[in-house]
Amino acid sequence: MSEAQTCYRHPGRETRVQCSSCGRPICPDCMQPTPVGMRCPECGAQKTKVRTAASVAAGATPVVTFAMIAACVVAYLAEGGIGVTGAGGSLVRNYALWGPAVEIGDWWRLATYGFLHAGLLHIGFNMFLLFLLGRELEPQLGSGRFAALYVAALLAGAFGALVFDPNAVTVGASGAIFGVMGAAAVMLWRRGMNPLHTDIGMLIVFNLVLGFVIPNVSVGGHIGGLVGGALAGLGIAVSQERRAPWIGWLACVVVAAVAVVGSELVVRSGAGGLGL
Repeated sequence: MSEAQTCYRHPGRETRVQCSSCGRPICPDCMQPTPVGMRCPECGAQKTKVRTAASVAAGATPVVTFAMIAACVVAYLAEGGIGVTGAGGSLVRNYALWGPAVEIGDWWRLATYGFLHAGLLHIGFNMFLLFLLGRELEPQLGSGRFAALYVAALLAGAFGALVFDPNAVTVGASGAIFGVMGAAAVMLWRRGMNPLHTDIGMLIVFNLVLGFVIPNVSVGGHIGGLVGGALAGLGIAVSQERRAPWIGWLACVVVAAVAVVGSELVVRSGAGGLGL
């Protein structure tokens, strides 16, 4: 944690918290809570403005977030709105993540599994989290980098799921969502904030614990997505600090490539996984 500074609006108050947007030190009275950390009053006001209709032309609308949500909803409706059973079962058979199918050449499953869901509660919870995270993070990163981060985390989640249990059938966007949370946490850390003292940190801890409590949850997918997203997020954070966008793009490409190659090695090894 960084050394104590004084609030930029109240010079007599020491604080260790910085605005997650501009980096200025802020005291408790000045903190504006958001899903990606505390913001100062000025940045908090700007956050509200980017959601007005006038800001659409400026590119502040989280179009990738909305597109991912729409794709998941369409896929869920195509499943018959009843998850992995019934008429939609063919979608799961052909597009869910399953190690033996990936081994014989169904490589698209490393990505398509993230658009399928096992029930209304499953898709509802995931899409709610994606909306909360995406509307805050995508405008900060730009739609292109946010899309690259999401894809890298999605593939990393598939790799994690296969490492833990290649024979399990896995569906859901939670691996990618964990990756977005991991990236946000790393970016807060790079700004001198403790992610565990923010909403992001609490979300990560809560959802990780939930994965061990609720049956039939892909813990490997969650951890893989979290680690992959954190690594990609670190690259993006460094690229912002050094004003070198290529670093962020390269980090996302490397994470995605390692996830795909790692997945191939796992399914071809014939290992039974870690059983989680």
